Amino acid sequence: METAEIRRRFLDHFEKNGHTVVPSASLISPDPSLLFTVAGMVPFIPYLTGQQTPPWQRATSVQKCIRTQDIEEVGKTTRHGTFFQMNGNFSFGDYFKEGAIAHAWELVTGSISDGGFGFDPGSVWVTVFHDDDEAAALWKKVAGLPDERIQRRGLLDNYWHTGQPGPGGPCSEIYIDRGPQYGPDGGPVVDEDRFLEIWNLVFMQEQITDVKAKDDFVVVGELPSKNIDTGMGLERVAYLLQGVENLYEIDQVFPTLQKAAELAGTRYGADHGDDVRLRVVADHIRSSLMLIGDGVTPSNEGRGYVLRRLLRRSVRAMRLLGVQDRTLPELLPVSKDCMKAAYPDLESDFARISSVAYGEEDAFRRTLQTGTQIFDLAADETKSKALTALPGDTAFKLHDTYGFPIDLTLEMAAEQGLSVDEAGFRRLMTEQRERAKADAKAKKTGHADTGAYRELREAGPTPFTGYEGLETDSRVRGLLLDGVSVPGASEGETVEVVLDRTPFYAESGGQDSDAGVITGDGFELEVLDVQRPVKGLVVHKVRVLKGEVISGQEVAAKVDREWRIGACQAHSGTHIVHAALRQVLGPQALQSGSYNKPGYLRLDFAWGQALGAATRSEVEEVANLAIRRDHPVSATYMPLERARELGALALFGETYDEEVRVVEMAGSWSRELCGGTHVGHSSQVGLVTLTGESSVGAGSRRVEAFVGIEGFRYLATERALVSRLADLLKVQPDQLPERIERLVAQVRDAEKELSKVRASALGARAGELAASARDVYGVAFVGYEAPAGTAADDLRSLALDVRGRLGNEKPAVVAASGAGDTGRPSVVIAVNEPGREWGVKAGALVRVAAQTLGGGGGGKDDVAQGGGTDASKIGDALTAVEHAIGETVTRGS
Repeated sequence: METAEIRRRFLDHFEKNGHTVVPSASLISPDPSLLFTVAGMVPFIPYLTGQQTPPWQRATSVQKCIRTQDIEEVGKTTRHGTFFQMNGNFSFGDYFKEGAIAHAWELVTGSISDGGFGFDPGSVWVTVFHDDDEAAALWKKVAGLPDERIQRRGLLDNYWHTGQPGPGGPCSEIYIDRGPQYGPDGGPVVDEDRFLEIWNLVFMQEQITDVKAKDDFVVVGELPSKNIDTGMGLERVAYLLQGVENLYEIDQVFPTLQKAAELAGTRYGADHGDDVRLRVVADHIRSSLMLIGDGVTPSNEGRGYVLRRLLRRSVRAMRLLGVQDRTLPELLPVSKDCMKAAYPDLESDFARISSVAYGEEDAFRRTLQTGTQIFDLAADETKSKALTALPGDTAFKLHDTYGFPIDLTLEMAAEQGLSVDEAGFRRLMTEQRERAKADAKAKKTGHADTGAYRELREAGPTPFTGYEGLETDSRVRGLLLDGVSVPGASEGETVEVVLDRTPFYAESGGQDSDAGVITGDGFELEVLDVQRPVKGLVVHKVRVLKGEVISGQEVAAKVDREWRIGACQAHSGTHIVHAALRQVLGPQALQSGSYNKPGYLRLDFAWGQALGAATRSEVEEVANLAIRRDHPVSATYMPLERARELGALALFGETYDEEVRVVEMAGSWSRELCGGTHVGHSSQVGLVTLTGESSVGAGSRRVEAFVGIEGFRYLATERALVSRLADLLKVQPDQLPERIERLVAQVRDAEKELSKVRASALGARAGELAASARDVYGVAFVGYEAPAGTAADDLRSLALDVRGRLGNEKPAVVAASGAGDTGRPSVVIAVNEPGREWGVKAGALVRVAAQTLGGGGGGKDDVAQGGGTDASKIGDALTAVEHAIGETVTRGS
């Protein structure tokens, strides 16, 4: 049974039983504490925890999930995959244990002809919480299971909660006996390889508090409304029903693995090491496909870093399998074809997805080339010091700066007879993670503990009145200082304020938060920031300008009018630029992120190459023509499904309710799901002036622009600059390009002549320098500090010339150093053959000099080159080289 068919049967079964089919949420989690959606119940948490009223009593979904905490185990076990799909059914105060068990039993053991999965009832085992006599009795009643196939387990295995005070409850897990060939008998308490868990039924029935660990908390009573939350692993059911050994061999994964084996000229099953690599490739490419499909692009932080790591691990695995050529253009389409039956958007969006993936592979191939050179230098230096282990900081630099996975460094080190200080590498990685955690905690959207906000949210959501007006009478619902509720705040303090209603727009959808003031009896608060730390709750970060504010007081909330006008111009301008990009470049130029504030916008979009000047001008013209045509800007609420039918564009990674707000300009020309504030007509944007275009990762570009008065000011500044240049050069503005080109050509010619003069002067000094060589423990040494402006190539020519004049009668070393036109120092060292026979190596000496100059370098034993940042240390660097020669010679003797 194909995986897509298993998915269809699951949803059909529950839809027939009164459940609303809810589409999978994005892999990008709406929870600021999570990078990804890691479980099927994540989108339903607000309903399960009572924060929001569910729109249905029964729901079912197949949720896309990503987990990467066990990424190193991928391919080594039958269970670990980074992308998986979780089938789930949910009841919000409707049916409870008996209904959940009955629905599950009917589907699991129902005949294939009747829409079930057809598992042999005799192969089914279950576990229940050790005190849950009710669940055990229901398994006997509903399914007729004997006592020996109903096993009881404790809190660690069969009790669920979120890890925070709130709802929890016992759970019951369903296992399938795979047969004696997979392990000993005795049920899941004996062996969980033979007895494979496929479904977990959570009975959410208790209120808990004082949570210290999974098995350490206090139950304070029963929930007034009991819920059901279940999760069935789609991939696990697939490999059982398809009769294969693991999740890498199911129909949605194995074709990619087979293609990888074909490219590598190997056979799956022939070699364990190769099998692991093939599984890594198949798993990671599928995960990357799904992540890019949901709008993630490669980067060096957060979700983008996870995607980059997955793509690079797959490319590296293919390299270890002996494939040096590009592989993603061969493998990604295979994975897409495997997944498109369940996710049709992958087919229609594949041009964008593949552009991002292929661009990242090309970037990593260049990284491999550069990083390999850096590694070779580091390995040479390690050996020159008679060490056997590459330092941990070197391995970390290769990983952090050049994107080298540690296992690639380990492999390359082993090829050179070296080990790696893995402990030092892991320590630096841990320090980096701790810094990242601290940074995330400090970010305004990354609240580590949302308990205080959730308590305030229980009083109801914060209505936003800012669409209708900029002023609202309200009341202070609560005040918080460092995440803790406080009764009041005095002049000079900065606190967070929650109001009963607010006209202030909270940062979201790319739009920055509003500015303004909140006033009351004897106090005034300046609004610094506005956020939604939990869904539905608006929190204002304020500075108390005067007086004292106390919880419960009546207030007047007033948005800064000029700020809001600018914000509306910028957000509407973002929609206009997005539509202009799609008109000029094509529909694949989809927005993947944005940020706008009064007067400024930036927009990231899917595109694989830089925009030329003509293209940027065309986009700018299309945008400003739309502004001039004065299109009405409308905002309409409608069901999500209706918005999709109309072709409304959604921002990747955003989550939307069943009722959405669609902002439209000129009909279908610009139609997007958006909760932001906008102008009434496009002409009110005033002006869009593109100011920059750049790369923000493989397959993703960014444009920046000023709008409104800021756009005018930008153009006025450029006009003043052009006018000044025209006055200085005594030409008309339209003659500036020709005049500047002529001046640049003249400067280049002059620089070439100057370079020739310098080279000639240096060459003339070669004989003089050779004659001035000093004896350093039997080595003829020349140390020369060249005049400022001397190019590195000229230093190299001089060093080789002087070395040649010194001949091979005795050991000789020439060190030439100088600062080029940029002011950055360079150093070149040349050693003749007798010097090398004495153990004096140019590569080792240049590292000594470059380190003194604040830089690095390397090369061969006969000639090497390096550089640094501190030209004032050139004399010290030459002295350090002289000392190093002495140490080498005396140590050798």
